[in-house]
Amino acid sequence: MSEANPDDLCVDTIRTLAIDAVEKAQSGHPGAPMALAPVAYTLWQRFLRYDPADPAWPNRDRFVLSAGHASMLIYGLLHLAGVASGAGDNRPAVSLDDIKAFRQFGSRTPGHPEFRHTPGVETTTGPLGQGCGNSVGMAMASRWKAARYNRPGATVFDYDVYVICSDGDLMEGVASEAASLAGHLGLSNLCWIYDANTITIEGKTNIAFTEDVGRRFEAYGWRVLRVADANDREAVAKALEAFKAESERPTLVVVTSVIGYGAPKKQGTSKAHSDPLGAEEIKGAKALYGWPDEPTFRVPDGVYARFRDGIAKRGAELNAAWKASLDKLRREDAAHGAAVDALLAGELPAGWDADIPVFPADAKGLATRESSGKVLNAIAARVPWILGGSADLAPSNKSKLEFEGAGTLGPEEPGGRNIHFGVREHAMGAIVNGLGLSGLKAYGATFLVFSDYMRPPIRLSALMELPVFQIFTHDSIGVGEDGPTHQPIEQLVALRAIPHHILLRPADANEVAESYRVVMAQTRRPVSLALSRQALPTLDRTRYGSAAGLARGAYVLADAAAGAPRVILIGTGSEVRLCVETYEKLASEGIGARVVSMPSWELFEAQDKAYRDSVLPPSVTARVAVEMGSPIGWDRYAGPTGTIIAMHGFGASAPIKDVTAHFGFTAEKVYEAARAQLANVV
Repeated sequence: MSEANPDDLCVDTIRTLAIDAVEKAQSGHPGAPMALAPVAYTLWQRFLRYDPADPAWPNRDRFVLSAGHASMLIYGLLHLAGVASGAGDNRPAVSLDDIKAFRQFGSRTPGHPEFRHTPGVETTTGPLGQGCGNSVGMAMASRWKAARYNRPGATVFDYDVYVICSDGDLMEGVASEAASLAGHLGLSNLCWIYDANTITIEGKTNIAFTEDVGRRFEAYGWRVLRVADANDREAVAKALEAFKAESERPTLVVVTSVIGYGAPKKQGTSKAHSDPLGAEEIKGAKALYGWPDEPTFRVPDGVYARFRDGIAKRGAELNAAWKASLDKLRREDAAHGAAVDALLAGELPAGWDADIPVFPADAKGLATRESSGKVLNAIAARVPWILGGSADLAPSNKSKLEFEGAGTLGPEEPGGRNIHFGVREHAMGAIVNGLGLSGLKAYGATFLVFSDYMRPPIRLSALMELPVFQIFTHDSIGVGEDGPTHQPIEQLVALRAIPHHILLRPADANEVAESYRVVMAQTRRPVSLALSRQALPTLDRTRYGSAAGLARGAYVLADAAAGAPRVILIGTGSEVRLCVETYEKLASEGIGARVVSMPSWELFEAQDKAYRDSVLPPSVTARVAVEMGSPIGWDRYAGPTGTIIAMHGFGASAPIKDVTAHFGFTAEKVYEAARAQLANVV
C-alpha cells in the first residue's frame, strides 16, 4: 500500500508492529492484529471518545479487547495514539521499547492485556468470553450513572462500550449469558465487533461451530450488522455510525476477516493464530503492504501526527467540554456536584456505617444470610453506589436492597440498584467485575455450591484487584433436604486457594456486621461471604470476645479462666457454636479450653507472627478444628497431632439435624475429640 495514504500507513504500522513483536518474542498471536488493524484503527481514529492525555477521563468510551490473545493490537494502538500513563507517571502507557519487549518480564506488554499493569487497558482479558461479560457490566454502569447523576443541560455520563470479540469468545457460555441479559436490558450503548475469521487453534471453526451467530444475537434482541471485508474501512465506519444512531438495542457487527492478512501461505489458517510467522511469511506480508523488510518496529513519519490529529485532538476537545459541563453542574447545584465528585473519588460517605445494627444476644439467633441482608441494606442506604443482585435467588440469599428508592434495574429503569441477573451465575460474576471496573461497589449472590460456575470471574477480580463482593449462602451440608447437589464441600477451600481474595465465613450476626466492615474497607481485594441457611445463635459478647476481632481473620472468642488453655477449639461459621458448647462443658469440668473463631484464613495469615502465636500458641498442641467442608488446609491450624472434624465425601438429603448428626457435626463429637486430644498430651 502506498505511503501517500496516511490511513493506510497507520493501519500497516499496527500490523507490522504486531508481526515484529511476536517474531522477536517467538511467542504470541500475530494473525488477529494483522486482520483487524483496519477495524480497530477506524474505531479509534474516527469514533472512540477517548483522550490519550487523560486515560482515566470518567466519561471516556471503553474499549475492551475480549480476544485478549490479540494483545499486540491494543498495545500498538496505545503506543501510536500516545496514551499517557496518568496518575503522575510521565511515561507513555506503552513505549516502543515496551513493544520490543513484548511478553518479556517487567514490560508493559504482557501476553494478554492486564488491567492496572498497562495504562489504558480497561480490563484483563485472555480467558475467552470474560471481556464480553465485563462489557455488559460497563454498559450497565454507564446507563446507571447517567440515570442517577445526569441533569438537564449537564451530561456527566453517556459513554459507549466497544468490544472486539472472536469466534472463541462467542463459543464460550459466559458471553452467551451476558449477551442474553444485554439484549433484555436494551443496552444500546454496547457494541460488540465480532471478528468472524472462521479460524481457531485446531483449524476451521466448522469442525465445532456452525451456527448462524447473527441470527442467535437477533434472537437475543440485538441489532446485527455485517461488514463483508475487514479491510473496507468505510463499511466499518458505516456500521459504527449505525450503532451510534441505535437507541433501543445493543449492536453486533459481524466482520468477515482473514486471519494473518498478507502472509502468503499462513493467512486464513490456524498457523497465523498462535505462531510467529517466520522470516519468509513476514517478508511476503510486508511486501503486500509495500513495507520494507528493515528496520523492524518501524513507525513511519506522519503516523504519530495522524493519531494526534484524530483521536487525540477529538478526545481532548470532548474531555474539555465534559469538564466544563461538570463545572457548570457544580456551580448550579453544589450538592449534586458534590455527589458526583464523591462517586468519582470512590470515598465512603461520612457516617456510612452509622446504621449497622448491633445484634443482641439470642440463643435462637438468625441465619447469617438473614443478618447479612439487614447489614447490607443498612450500609447501601448510605452508600449510593452499592448495587447488585442475585442469580434468581434473592429471596433465599437475602440480597435484595429494600429501602425506599433502591429500585430495580431494568430496560425502563437503568438507575435501579437491584439487578435481576437471571440464572446466569457465570455472566453475573463477569458483569459484577465490569461494574467494579466502572467504579461501583457491586455484588452478586447465589448459593455457595454454585460459586463453581463463577470461579473464572472471581479469579479475575482478584487478579485485577477489584473490590467487588459475592454473597454466597447455603454454605454447608446444613442445606439439609436439598442434598449433595446443593451441599458445598470443596468450595470453601477452592475460594481460599485464589490469591489476593478474601473469604469470610462469619459465626453469628455480629460477625456478619464486622464482615461488611471488611468488605467496605477493601479498595483492591475482592471478598466472598459464606453464609448459613440455618439460624445460628447470636453470641453474648459481654461473655465472649468482641466480634471486631474478625478483622484480624481469627481471634480468641472464649478462653481458659486461668492460665494457658489445655486445648484449643477452632471453628468457622456455624461450627463455632459447637466449639462454644464444648468449651462450656469442659469449663464445667474444670478444664481450661480456648475457642478461636477463624472466619478468614487470608486475614489471619496477614497478621504478624506475634499475633498469630498469641491466638494459636505453638505450645498448645491439643487442638480440634471443625468445619463442614473439605479438610484440606486445616492441618496448618490443627497441627500435626490435632483432630480435624470435616467432610471427607459428599453430603446427603435429609433434615439438617439428621445430616449433621450422621457426619459428626455435633457438640458431643467435638467434646469427644477434645477429650481424646487431652488424653494424648504428654
